[in-house]
Order: sequence, then C-alpha cells, then structure tokens
Amino acid sequence: MDRFDAMQAFVRVVEAGSFTKAAQTLHMSKTSVTQLVQQLEARLRVRLLNRTTRKLAVTADGAAYYERVVRLLADMDDAESSLSSASAAPKGRLRVDVPSPLARMILMPALPAFHAQYPDIQFDMGVSDRMVDLIGEHVDCVVRGGALTDQSLMARHVGDLQLRVYAAPSYLQRVGTPSHPSELEDSLHRIVGFHWARSGKVFRYAMQRGAESIDAQGRYVLAVDDGNAYLAAGLAGMGVLWLPDYMAKAHAARGELTPLFEDWRMEPMPLYLAFPPNRHVSRKLRVFIDWIVELMAQHAPITTRPDP
Repeated sequence: MDRFDAMQAFVRVVEAGSFTKAAQTLHMSKTSVTQLVQQLEARLRVRLLNRTTRKLAVTADGAAYYERVVRLLADMDDAESSLSSASAAPKGRLRVDVPSPLARMILMPALPAFHAQYPDIQFDMGVSDRMVDLIGEHVDCVVRGGALTDQSLMARHVGDLQLRVYAAPSYLQRVGTPSHPSELEDSLHRIVGFHWARSGKVFRYAMQRGAESIDAQGRYVLAVDDGNAYLAAGLAGMGVLWLPDYMAKAHAARGELTPLFEDWRMEPMPLYLAFPPNRHVSRKLRVFIDWIVELMAQHAPITTRPDP
C-alpha cells in the first residue's frame, strides 16, 4: 500500500461523501479507492468510516485523522512547490463562504483579476449569511461581519463596514420622513428586519448623537436572513434599512435610497476572515487572505481596532 495514495483517497472520500465521487475526482476505479481506504484502516487498526448501502459517515477517529492528514498533505504540497520555480504558483481547491452582498458587489467583479494572477486556484464558494461549521463542512475560511462569537477560530480583521440609515423615496412618500430614530417605534413606520444568523433575532442598532443614544429596532412587516433580499426589500419600499456604505452608495447616488438621521452615528461593523485554528494555512489560502485585505482596503477600510 502506498500510504500517500491511501491518505489522499481517504481525504477525497470524506470530502466527496462517497467512494464513487472520490474515485471520479482521483481518476481511479471505485474498487481501487475502496481498497486503499480499507488498507489504511487495517494499518491504523481503527475504523475511519462507517458504511451502509445508503450512507457513509466519518467516525470520531476518522474525523480526527482527517484533520491531521489534510494538514500533512497541504504541507507536502507547499514543500514541493517551494523546491520548484515552475510549480511555485499556489494551486488547488479553496472552499470559502462569504455574505451574499459582498460576493455580488465586491468579490465577483474583482475575481477575474485574482484568477488571472492565480489561474490554478479553484474556488468552491458558499454565498450566504448563515452560520457555517468550518470543520464539519470542510470549509477553509469564512468572511463575516460583526463580533466573532466563536473565540476558538483564528481571525483577521479585514475591514470596517460604515453603517447608515436609508429608506426608498416610495416609502417616505407613503408614510413621511422620520426626524428622530425613536419615530421608528411608532404606529406609522416600519423597518425591514434582518435575522442575525447567530441568534435568530432581528438585529438592533445602537445609534448616538452627542450625549443622546438609542438602541433602534422598530417594527417590521418583513424580516429576512439574506443581505441581497434585505436590500431588495428596502428598494421596494418595505421599510427603513441600515446598510453598509458599499451596499448603499450606488443606489443613493441614483436617488433610489434616501439617507436618514445624518447627524446620528453608529460604530462601524468589523469584517473578519476566520478559519479553524488547526487548519493549515496553505499558500492558496494565504494569497486569498492577502487579496481580501487589499480589496476591503478599497471598499471598507479599517478605522477601528476591535478585539476579535
């Protein structure tokens, strides 16, 4: 048994969720992949996978072994790349998860330039505002706004989202323009609610003007858990919005959104790139992190230094 081939086969089976899919990506027969994993289990004297006719699941020993092997294989790739200038460019699959507005408005327009510089990096990109189990879902990193609640993660502060309050002209024509954030609590006004993935609750916004402060929320007809849907609802006149500058700027310039409470301020929302502490930071992940830092410096530069 070639231990390297066996470890690589095991990793692909875990990530693909089946022997058949793993065999396809490795350009091997299903029988060969199965035999390699069985030989690996025999050598280690532990069961790495539980198999039934319908389902394949990683055992506790298999999950621990997977994390070690992933790092080992990545180290080997980096070692080989460092020895050859011909293969020095970072390569391989990178699994990331990013908020949907950030992907649509910032990352996707800039991605062709990244691909031109690093053509051998392949992205599997989740686009969502949901909570992601980085280890369980085998995700290399996530980009998220707000304070990090999982202190076990490694994180890099990559930007600050400046938040302001907006409403569509159609909404203001219908119910009037509020002059104070407290008016959002009255019987006339409505907000568009945003369900924060970490708590499932509608987000509240701390606003300040001099010595006066208010924890603004308001009542909603519609609450969503996706940033693109949140913006679309506000543009349709469903209620008042709190938006980062990069999401609102173009719409405000075209008169599709009107800023409110301009003499009030909010603390910027920090934007983090986070990854598991025991995950090897490969060359492909390092160049992606550097790219995100450079990109956000253009669109949402860091203005504070909050603790992660």
